Amino acid sequence: MTFRTNYTVNKTTRFRLLSEDQKARIFRGVIKTLNDTGANVHHEEVRDILGKNGCKVDGKRVRIPPEVVLDALASLPPTTTLYSWDGDEEMCYVEPGRSYFGPGPTPPNFNDPDTLERRPYLRKDATTVARVCDALPNIGYVQSLGSISDVTNGLADVYEFADMIQNTRKIIMNWAFSVENLADEHRIGIVMAGGEEAFSRRPNFIHYSEPISPLTSDFDAIGKCLYCAKHRIPQVYTPCCIGGATVPATHAGQIIVAMSESMVGVVLSQIVNPGTCIIIGGVQSILDMRRTIYSYGAPELGIMSAAFTEMLNYVGLPMYSTSGCTDTKKMELQSGIEAAFSIHMAMLSGANFVHDNGYTESGITGDIFQTVMDDEIIGMSRLIGGGVEVNEETLAVEEICNVGPGGHYLYEDHTMKWFRHHWQPTLMDRNSYEDWDAQGRLTMKDRIVNKTRDIIENYEGPASRVPEEARKDLQKILDAAEDRVRSQS
Repeated sequence: MTFRTNYTVNKTTRFRLLSEDQKARIFRGVIKTLNDTGANVHHEEVRDILGKNGCKVDGKRVRIPPEVVLDALASLPPTTTLYSWDGDEEMCYVEPGRSYFGPGPTPPNFNDPDTLERRPYLRKDATTVARVCDALPNIGYVQSLGSISDVTNGLADVYEFADMIQNTRKIIMNWAFSVENLADEHRIGIVMAGGEEAFSRRPNFIHYSEPISPLTSDFDAIGKCLYCAKHRIPQVYTPCCIGGATVPATHAGQIIVAMSESMVGVVLSQIVNPGTCIIIGGVQSILDMRRTIYSYGAPELGIMSAAFTEMLNYVGLPMYSTSGCTDTKKMELQSGIEAAFSIHMAMLSGANFVHDNGYTESGITGDIFQTVMDDEIIGMSRLIGGGVEVNEETLAVEEICNVGPGGHYLYEDHTMKWFRHHWQPTLMDRNSYEDWDAQGRLTMKDRIVNKTRDIIENYEGPASRVPEEARKDLQKILDAAEDRVRSQS
């Protein structure tokens, strides 16, 4: 028997944007920024923690020496596993090069699945998004695609999480307005996991929060980072940087600022609870100076996201990237072009969690039709990213010799097995003209709308399996949150 050892194996297709020297220079820029300039931290307890652990605190300004940054990076976990709320099934495995795609949070508007018209995002939409994402095979985690407008002001985030987690088994990436709301959502996660001890062993959500560019950790963002670290909740701590406005117009300068902003959360989390999972990255794009919009469809978004992924691989951090989004107003040809480029860039860079699949109108409107189209693109990109499998069976030399010149492979057992590995579309048209004509001459948009509405109408999802006792406990959490908000008003 021949053993193949000492080989370099590339299991997936990857590209490189940065040389080792470029990565080293960018990282030195981050170290210098944190040490010489630092960041404003608007949270007294956090400043006290950082000050007692080697950082230099001057009022709200915190400067982080190189050795503190390097110690934090050295304590990051090599892997983190997240689970479905209803059992032990591993839903996300955070490790280098493993990619999961999902929607994003927060748009105030939603393209209505029935009318196709833009309107405010409603509570029912969180359930719709969760159920559709649960049904899509290439969507790996769930965010809301919007911010609920028809519940008590200040509690949209809590209602959104409570509704979504009951309607998908996939990991939720939640967000919160405040630490109090995050605590409510933590209690919801505990209820769905079956208890606090069960949640600590099998976390069922990742929390998402944002520092503010440039170089500012506001009270709520860093407070939520502290809460997650104390409770060992996996978290994302990422800015939304606007090239030429809140950060430098150059890509390398933008990455330095963005990485420095997030590193405040990385250092804090590892001081408070070494080995807890924290993911950084965020939305990295440009201000279109001609139109004064933050461009989600710009090619710069894909370039900077991929370069940032390489930087985080360089230092051992997971990447929260961006793709599948567009500056146009609805799912259409432009949105397909922009989504395809950003999805493929994210896939080939090896980013870990890739959000905003379904954003239209430069992040102002969520569109579940765009998410369904993105799911198809992600499937195509994942196949390309998988590269070519080469082993004795896939080489098929024996089959080639058996068939010989002039034969065919249609009835070969090898064909019967391996053609099933070929990618099959659910939306792309491969019909003959005659079949396409007979089936109603459906366009891509028609097929996407039909598929989405079919899922909304017919996909059952896990909601019926939520225990009645859990539903009651969730309602108690929502009622208590309502009481708290009323008492504060």
